[in-house]
Amino acid sequence: MAKSIISEGKTSTEAIENGLKQLKVSKDKVEIKILESEEKRSFFSILAPRIVKVELTLKEEEKESNKEHKPIKEEKQTEKEKRTPLNKEEIEKIKENLEIFLNEFIANMENMQYDIKFENEYVYVTLNGKDAGKLIGYRGETLNSMQTILSAIANKQVTTRAHVILDIEGYRAKRQKALEELADKLTRTVINTGKQVTLEPMPAYERKIIHNRLQDSKRVKTYSIGEEPYRKVVITKK
Repeated sequence: MAKSIISEGKTSTEAIENGLKQLKVSKDKVEIKILESEEKRSFFSILAPRIVKVELTLKEEEKESNKEHKPIKEEKQTEKEKRTPLNKEEIEKIKENLEIFLNEFIANMENMQYDIKFENEYVYVTLNGKDAGKLIGYRGETLNSMQTILSAIANKQVTTRAHVILDIEGYRAKRQKALEELADKLTRTVINTGKQVTLEPMPAYERKIIHNRLQDSKRVKTYSIGEEPYRKVVITKK
């Protein structure tokens, strides 16, 4: 039976982080459920500075450490095989779930707009506006936590799990470009010095950007080491 815990915090982000520390896993290893308090709470209030309870349940799946040591091309093929597009009813329900939350959310922010797009099983949510940048956080930490919350909200009463990707003010594209440039720079360092380079800890989606950038290189290869949340990419000569 999957292990579950109840975690608390002043905000949903803090509650989730506290739970992840207890379980010693990353966010992609758990199912997250925002629990209602004794008083009736709105969607927006889960981000308010009150005592918030969340339930974290460990996913019953292969550990990421095993998956990431497989060739990237094999990983991509596996992902394609597992893709299940959302049907019309699920798209409508997910859109409704997100709109209820986002409409209340932007009502408390100045000049904020959102957009929701669907592609297969992916749901792309973008936020833009005067206050949007405040939601990104250091290297996207706040953005990633909010993405986790949106994912939990979107998947309520939906059979096929949707993968929510949140972007704020084009941050994802900027971060991807920066990581790709870093990968290119470190590749030159590895080739010139003959020594492997270990990057700083990164979340799974950022590590994948590095892997994908260098997967076709004839001179270097990449792999990941360590345990979440301190897992790192290593670049070394072939």
